[in-house]
Amino acid sequence: MLDYEKPPSGRWRTPPFDPRFPNQNQNRNCYKNFLDYRRCVKKMNRGGKSSQPCEYYFRVFHSLCPISWGQRWTEQIKNRNFAGKI
Repeated sequence: MLDYEKPPSGRWRTPPFDPRFPNQNQNRNCYKNFLDYRRCVKKMNRGGKSSQPCEYYFRVFHSLCPISWGQRWTEQIKNRNFAGKI
């Protein structure tokens, strides 16, 4: 899995508009993209494929989420006490 601190190469400033999250508060968008990224990586690793297609989710949650949230959630996943379903 990719580390939280290592953004993929390339230029990308902000995530595109997501109609599922039309409001100004993007907390849910951040959390959903973090979960989608983890699910994607898990599925790709299970199939023995490259996790490169998961880069989109990584970029979105990396852009929207505070660094401390991503670090905390990653730590919770490692300790097996993360509340989300991955």
